[in-house]
Amino acid sequence: MNNYFRAIRLTFRYKYSILASILCALLVGVLWGGNITVLVYPIVDVCFKKETFVDWIDRKIMENDLQLQELREEIGVLKKDVVESEDPVVRKFAKKKLSRQQSSLWWYELYHSFFLKAKPYVERYAPGTPFGTMGLIIVFALVGTALKTGFTIVQSILAAHIAQSAANRIRQEFFNKVIQYDVNHFSREGIAGIMTRFTSDVHSLVSGLGTLYGKLVREPLKMITCLTAAAFISWQLLLLTLLLVPVAAYLIRWLARSLKRAARRSMEELTNMFGRLEESFRSIRVVKAFCREGLEKGKFRQTNNALYAKWMKVAKYDALTNPTTEVLGVLMICIAVLAGSYLVMNERTDIFGIPMTTTPLSQPVLLVFFGLLAGASDPARKLSDIFTQFQTAAAAADRVFEMIDRPIEIVNPPVPVPFGRHKQSIVFEHVCFEYEKNRPVVRDVSLEIRFGETIAIIGPSGCGKSSLLNLVPRFADPTGGEIRIDGIPIKNCRLRNLRHQIGLVTQEPFLFNDTVVNNIKYGVPLASEDEVIEAAKNAFAHDFIIGELAQGYETPIGPGGGQLSGGQRQRIALARAFLTDPSIFLLDEATSQIDLLSEQMIHKALEKFIGNRTTILVTHRLSALILADRIVVMKDGEIESIGTHKELLENSPFYKRLQQIESL
Repeated sequence: MNNYFRAIRLTFRYKYSILASILCALLVGVLWGGNITVLVYPIVDVCFKKETFVDWIDRKIMENDLQLQELREEIGVLKKDVVESEDPVVRKFAKKKLSRQQSSLWWYELYHSFFLKAKPYVERYAPGTPFGTMGLIIVFALVGTALKTGFTIVQSILAAHIAQSAANRIRQEFFNKVIQYDVNHFSREGIAGIMTRFTSDVHSLVSGLGTLYGKLVREPLKMITCLTAAAFISWQLLLLTLLLVPVAAYLIRWLARSLKRAARRSMEELTNMFGRLEESFRSIRVVKAFCREGLEKGKFRQTNNALYAKWMKVAKYDALTNPTTEVLGVLMICIAVLAGSYLVMNERTDIFGIPMTTTPLSQPVLLVFFGLLAGASDPARKLSDIFTQFQTAAAAADRVFEMIDRPIEIVNPPVPVPFGRHKQSIVFEHVCFEYEKNRPVVRDVSLEIRFGETIAIIGPSGCGKSSLLNLVPRFADPTGGEIRIDGIPIKNCRLRNLRHQIGLVTQEPFLFNDTVVNNIKYGVPLASEDEVIEAAKNAFAHDFIIGELAQGYETPIGPGGGQLSGGQRQRIALARAFLTDPSIFLLDEATSQIDLLSEQMIHKALEKFIGNRTTILVTHRLSALILADRIVVMKDGEIESIGTHKELLENSPFYKRLQQIESL
């Protein structure tokens, strides 16, 4: 529950809305209990006896006069017994009873004073017929109900405002944290878990917060109002009625723990379903090409059935909640009915010698007591209805804050070293890297790249080429060794300063669901139109943008740039990188999946662009090696050899075999 309390603390900045919500809930509670009292007592004790309020108040004054007279006489006798009786038992009994009767006398005098003061106003304003009296009671009940409904609506809106405002902060904090995760986190764990937490879990958390400031504030106040009014009638009888509350509390606590555990497991299974959907839809071409729709249906059925089983467990615990609270509630009402009926039918103020009231209960008062208990049971039932939602929200809070609290692996140094534009060298010194412990991907790589030099890294798949490249912009940090740019370890540089010097084009360049111009300007939002066009021309993208796209640079290109061909996407990605004017240019298999014509155009663009900057080119296509000053051959995570094309043909058997394979 600690994480759920963290979410609640986020709402405290909206203190005025919270106070207004509580005030509205308090008014709803008062009107709820007041409506029950206004409807039950006057109708039973006035209208059903064919009286008016004037008749009723006269009757009450007369009854109080008689009762006061009897009490004063009895108190006089008891005082005499206390003073004059020689029997200590009689004196003790008389003293005890005297205390109770003096208390009753105080209450009756209070009632009598109230009735005497109210009588002139009742005679002046109250209806003169029993039916008119009934009409007045109904009007009061309707007005009270309308006010209660209005305050309920306002309170619900305030609760939604508080919950959604807190959710807005949580979503922003969640995104701000996740966007800082290292790149390997997304490739290692996928995005299904993040998406589930960001959507389903945050929604559950918001629902829980809305419930907390809505029903969870309003319903207990309604219940407290009714119980307080019932206690005013007879707190002893109310206490007897609530004997089963500890049992109910224990059962609810057990259900709460079980329900939260089941809800968390169902959320984890929902993450698996998101992962299954993502994998199936991302690989839809492969699925259809190999006619494996049936296999994917089977996999989904298995995941879907597992989710069903988890949710059914939640449903079973939820199903236990209402009957449990209902049975206990009925038992409490039965206790109240038996005890109250015994007191009224026998005109007693005690049960088995235990005092229940200071004055005998009348039938109308007992009916009001029962009505107030019924009024308290309705909020209790509604609270049991939101029990599942509350526990689900608590489980969701754990999952959301688990992501928010996860430490960031790639961070800025405490004291960043000033870092100017790169102009000397990039040095890899005994660099090692591994995704999993004791499974190295890069092994003891040492390499110096001079400013302005173009280095091509080649080797078989899985040899560590791309992993080595990803270490330069600190998408990950080496597990051993060090990388320095112009003599400064990159760990000592501010990430923003480092990455602003780097242009990156990957094998599958991602474009955003936006216009062409905004995609090119992504790295330099304030770039002018002329600068954008110049970058596009340098990337040989301008002609197709103007000639083939309906709206030119303002053409929306769809999710992931899906409305463009692979070569067009790659050239726009190059233009985006060119516009940033990087001093370090990284290309990761940038021409591996495009046609020959697009590749030739990209090579021309690169020849013009890489002359005054350091370029690292990862490729398995030997046609791209004409751009390189030196070639680094990697094998099994290590550098097998370094040299020019001619030197490697003479000195590297492995490189020679790659050339022979490429020429086949």
